Amino acid sequence: MAGRHFPVTRLEGVSREQFMQHLYPQRKPLVLEGIDLGPCTNKWTVDYLSQVGGKKEVKIHVAAVAQMDFIKLYLLTSWSRGQLKRSIKNSLFQSHYHEQHIKDISSYGHQRALVERDEKYYLRSLGEDPRKDVADIRKQFPLLKEDIKFPEFFKEEQFFSSVFRISSPGLQLWTHYDVMDNLLIQVTGKKRVVLFSPRDAQYLYLKGTKSEVLNIDNPDLAKYPLFSKARRYECSLEAGDVLFIPALWFHNVISEEFGVGVNIFWKHLPSECYDKTDTYGNKDPTAASRAAQILDRALKTLAELPEEYRDFYARRMVLHIQDKAYSKNSE
Repeated sequence: MAGRHFPVTRLEGVSREQFMQHLYPQRKPLVLEGIDLGPCTNKWTVDYLSQVGGKKEVKIHVAAVAQMDFIKLYLLTSWSRGQLKRSIKNSLFQSHYHEQHIKDISSYGHQRALVERDEKYYLRSLGEDPRKDVADIRKQFPLLKEDIKFPEFFKEEQFFSSVFRISSPGLQLWTHYDVMDNLLIQVTGKKRVVLFSPRDAQYLYLKGTKSEVLNIDNPDLAKYPLFSKARRYECSLEAGDVLFIPALWFHNVISEEFGVGVNIFWKHLPSECYDKTDTYGNKDPTAASRAAQILDRALKTLAELPEEYRDFYARRMVLHIQDKAYSKNSE
């Protein structure tokens, strides 16, 4: 287990004014109860979604184990005479018809298992062209549009995407961060969400935007000894709950039941701060990317020095960054 544990604050009946003036500036996760989400929490049953989804083709991740890993991911690229072609990456990515997918993903046993009998399914909706278009449930699933109301906690021009998600029971998504603020609407089912502060990034063994520590409840501390220092924030989400996840907060999501959710991402920084090619909302701001490139060049330059000098000047660089860039505020 990680070190210190903290519950995520829960509040009921929060107005837009309360949220924006008093809660949002704190930049901490928050579970909101009693938000008017429309009829989706009662209406989006398996049968209803199967009928409304019809024959719409979607992309599904299919995992043979409960803990999905996007660092080492099997990717289904095509069917070839009944055989799955896989790349070197631990789940599959498959084109599938929405109606059958909903029925499969909601059950514990699968007669048509693609990987193993106990495989887990995960749908994350995409834009029509994922390379150019962001996900928006109102566009990709227009028949569901009238069923759900988005919380009005941001301006319409700040809207980035609304991502439709469906998860098999028991599925656990990897720990990662997003660069935009996010409302996770739990429409049906139940999830457990574990979050880590951006200030604890140095304890999470990052590879890109993701943590290498998959089993956060029973981590291998011989391999990841610093993970025990990370402060852990935890909450349970049930139908109708909305979790505010500030940008850069790491989160790990476990579906305790078959569940349907919708993430709403919005730009809280000026638009020019974001990478214009980013359709998923997970590319670092352009200034951060440029800074990382400059740092890489600086480290290559240091490599020209003998080890003793390289060690000394690298430590000076770290101290300089701490002095000039780290926030002086403590949590």
